[in-house]
Amino acid sequence: MNNDEHQYLQLISNILVNGDDFEGRNGNTKMIFGTQMRFQLSHHTLPLLTTKKLAWKTCLKELLWFICGSTNNKTLKEQNVHIWDTNGSKDFLNSRGLDYKEDDLGPVYGHQWRFFNASYVDCHSDYKGLGVDQLQNVIQMLKHPTEKYSRRIILSAWNPCQLDLMALPPCHILMHFHVNQQDELSCILYQRSGDVGLGIPFNIASYAFLTHLLAHHCDLKAKEFIHFIGNAHIYHDHIEPLKTQLNRTPYAFPSLKITNKYDNINDYKLEDFVVENYNSYDKITMQMSA
Repeated sequence: MNNDEHQYLQLISNILVNGDDFEGRNGNTKMIFGTQMRFQLSHHTLPLLTTKKLAWKTCLKELLWFICGSTNNKTLKEQNVHIWDTNGSKDFLNSRGLDYKEDDLGPVYGHQWRFFNASYVDCHSDYKGLGVDQLQNVIQMLKHPTEKYSRRIILSAWNPCQLDLMALPPCHILMHFHVNQQDELSCILYQRSGDVGLGIPFNIASYAFLTHLLAHHCDLKAKEFIHFIGNAHIYHDHIEPLKTQLNRTPYAFPSLKITNKYDNINDYKLEDFVVENYNSYDKITMQMSA
C-alpha cells in the first residue's frame, strides 16, 4: 500500500470535513492551518501522485528555471510551461503596482535562491556575483566533509525587503536540509500557503526532484522529504474533482534516475532525469486561481 500518498488523500478528507470556510484574495476556500506530510525518497523513490496524472515534466522544467535564477516567464512559455502566465500578464502586474514588461515576474524564487536581495532591475539583467547565492552555499556545505552535518543548511525564498517587487510573494518559502551519519539527505519545506488540489502535488514533486538532485550532485543519498504547510486550502470549485480523486486507490510511486553529473548545478537539463514505472489514473482537470 502506498501509505505516503494516503497522507495526501487524508489531508483532502480532513479539509473537506473539518476545514473552515474562508473568503480569500482569489476565491472562497475550505482551509486548515498547520499540517505535515513525510515522503520517503530512499531507493530512488519519487513521490509523483498516482491518483491523478501529474505533469512532472512541466514541474521539473519550472524547478530547473528556479535553479538557474531566472524570473523571465517567456523562458517557460518557450518550453510550453504556462504556470506563471496569469501572474505575468500586464493586467496582473499592474494590479500589483509593478511597471514591468509582460512576463517579467520580479525577484521571485529564482532571484532569491541565487541572488538573494540583489537590487532588481528586470528579468534580463545579469546579477552574477550580486546578492547571496543561497543555493550554491547549500551545495558547498553539503559537499564539505564536516559542514554537511550542520544544522544551518537553510535556503529562504521569503525576503521582506523585496516582497512588493514580486509578481507574487512566494508560497513555498523555506528549505532546511539535514544529512545523517549515513550521508543520507533529507529536506524540510515550510510552505506558508498551499492550494491542495493543484499546487501541493506539484510542490511535493518539485522538492522531491530537488532533494534527489542535490543528493546526486553532492555525492549523498536521498532519504526523505518532509512537507509542512501553514494555510492548506481547497478552492470551492475543486471540491467535486477532489472527491473523485478520493475514490482512487494509489499505485506504487515511480523511481528516478539522474543520468549525468555536472560540476555546475545550472547544467542539468530535463533529459538528465529518467522517471521509471510511473503508473497513474487519468488527469483530473481543475482551474488554477492566480
